[in-house]
Amino acid sequence: MSLTFIDTNKISHVKVPGAGEFAEVLNSRLCGAKNVVGSLRWLNAGEKLDVRSDANTHQLVYLMEGEATITMNSKDHGVKKGAGVYVGPSESVAIKHAGTALLKLFQLVVPHLPS
Repeated sequence: MSLTFIDTNKISHVKVPGAGEFAEVLNSRLCGAKNVVGSLRWLNAGEKLDVRSDANTHQLVYLMEGEATITMNSKDHGVKKGAGVYVGPSESVAIKHAGTALLKLFQLVVPHLPS
C-alpha cells in the first residue's frame, strides 16, 4: 500500500476492563504497516495502562490529552499533554489516569527487526 487516509473517528473501540478503551489506527490491515502497530487509547478516572515490552519490542507512548502518573522504576512522574515515554525491550511502565479530563494516549509498538 501507499499513502492511506485513516479516519480514526470511524474505527471501532475495544473496551479493556480497568484499562480503558483502545483502537488500532496503524497496522497491516489498515495501511499495510507490516512491522508496527499504532493505537489510540483512552483512560477514565481509576483506569491504568500497564505497558510491557518483550525482549524484542520497543514502544513509545505519547500523551495527547489529559494528565497521568507514569510509574517507572518504582518512581511516580506526574505528566500532562505532550509528555511521552519510551519503553525498551524487557522494560515496563504503568500509566494511570490523573486529573479530571479523559486521558488520551497514542501507543506505538515496534518489534526489533534483524539486520
